Amino acid sequence: MTSAAELAELWDAHRRRAVDVAYRMLGSITDAEDVAQEVFVRLARTDVTRIDDLRGWVVTVTARICIDQLRSARVTRRRYVGPWLPEPVVGQPAGAGDPADRVTLDDSVRMALLAVLERLTPAERTAFVLHDVFGLPYDEIAGVVGRSAAACRQLASRARRRVRTDDRRVPVDPAEHRRVAERFADAATGGDIDGLIAVLDPDAVGEFDSGGLMRGVPTSLVVGAERVASVLLASVEGLGVRFIPATVNGEPGVVAVLRDRVSAVLALAIGHDGVDHVRAVGNPHKLRHV
Repeated sequence: MTSAAELAELWDAHRRRAVDVAYRMLGSITDAEDVAQEVFVRLARTDVTRIDDLRGWVVTVTARICIDQLRSARVTRRRYVGPWLPEPVVGQPAGAGDPADRVTLDDSVRMALLAVLERLTPAERTAFVLHDVFGLPYDEIAGVVGRSAAACRQLASRARRRVRTDDRRVPVDPAEHRRVAERFADAATGGDIDGLIAVLDPDAVGEFDSGGLMRGVPTSLVVGAERVASVLLASVEGLGVRFIPATVNGEPGVVAVLRDRVSAVLALAIGHDGVDHVRAVGNPHKLRHV
């Protein structure tokens, strides 16, 4: 039998892995932490001495819980008002320290990539995340999605093609990315529409996820630098909102602060001619953890 102290030590070593898998699967910090708690409950009911690979067990059990949630979430998200964006992982202001110790921040949690994963089927997303991010073999993934290993290989391949097509990245020096975020924050704080337009790509796209809870925020994509800048500044006009550079999902971004509380988080994707995609999360239910 495993003692409570031994179980706690084991879980301490693997809890972060469960949250990492669940966040990439679900795009929600809140749900990821709930899933991790459920994994712990199942671990406590399991004879740990019979588990050969505890890391693999945690990843697999986490994924099984998540895929069930993904399948039910598809119906809910179809009724969502406006664009649905993942809950952001926000760190300290740029250059001021390490991000919050919640999720391992790497290339697989970029907001742009998570947004693409949202457009995959639950089975495709599961196969891609488990194989391409966490390195699980297809025969183990088969047990999670209920298909053959060969079918899982095809699922991951389709997901990979979708990611390559929809997540076109332009290599940007991190220091330059931070400078652009700082210019964006300064212009937005000062209500400087010309300065804001100057850091945006002329064909920039804006997604404003408010869940229908913010008055005047568009519920469809906004296209064009002038339109994106206008919508952003109009949404905060007269409120005294400050925009502060921060780490958002491992990349430089911006947080909007109103009366010392985060009111929105903006992930900035940079192209050849400036910020080409602004993903702004203002739904207060998605910012409770920030």
